[in-house]
Amino acid sequence: MNETAQNTSDSQVVTMLDAGVLVPFQNQPFRVATGEEMDQLKESIQEYGVLSPLLARPLPNGSYEIVSGHRRKAACEALGITRLPVLVRPMTDDEAVILLVDSNIQREHILPSEKAFAYKMKMEAIKHQGKATSRQLVGKLEASDIVGQTSNESGRTVQRYIRLTCLIPSILQMVDEGRIAFNPAVEISYLTEEDQQLLKDEMDACQATPSLTQSRTLKQMSQAGTLTREYLHHLLTEEKPNQRQKFFLNQEDVKKFFPPNYTPEQMHNTIMLLLRNWQHKRGYNKNQPER
Repeated sequence: MNETAQNTSDSQVVTMLDAGVLVPFQNQPFRVATGEEMDQLKESIQEYGVLSPLLARPLPNGSYEIVSGHRRKAACEALGITRLPVLVRPMTDDEAVILLVDSNIQREHILPSEKAFAYKMKMEAIKHQGKATSRQLVGKLEASDIVGQTSNESGRTVQRYIRLTCLIPSILQMVDEGRIAFNPAVEISYLTEEDQQLLKDEMDACQATPSLTQSRTLKQMSQAGTLTREYLHHLLTEEKPNQRQKFFLNQEDVKKFFPPNYTPEQMHNTIMLLLRNWQHKRGYNKNQPER
């Protein structure tokens, strides 16, 4: 293996390593950026080089596991750069997981699934370090509170993100794509895997998704073992309050027909009176089709 080393200003040793000895972190939840984000990173590296060294830990087989810098490595490989600056630091599995999550969790663009699995990994690492259960206190904080400190999120929010890891992949993908909102998705995560698949099939068939209130109902029915395909179809095809068509009159368009001193309430009352008179004159009943 060909490598050189140099000292950084803070006395940490940065080693130049061949890209071939750098391996991705096992089961790391963060995806390598593509598209415009990757193009911008490549342009920066092409002009200025790799400004921040990768962080990796040595493995027994002689390779190095990347803890931070997966995107930088991908960008360098795309540019044909084969030697990268790496800060090599021995660390335990738990230390590596926590560093991996903390160095990525505040990225500008992060998917709900990435955050969910990252929080789960960090939670397990913290619990393993302190031999704590999920509800035990670590010092004065619960493990979930410690997980959320880096991203300024509460322990409750962390726990709700971790619930997303209980979703079947096809529904979790809908969450990532913004087709299902976060709060309904958390409730859906409590459905059995079989019921989640039934729900996914019906969502595809009806081209609809459940609201938060509906998702809570599905959670209760699934836990009680009473959820059926027929009910799912009925629920997904019923009209939701926010889907009902609304009718508005623009005040600027209306007030030109009234004296300048008329209030909105007076205008409304006058319009309703005129409509009732119009209805009476035509003999129109709203429950009968117009002739």
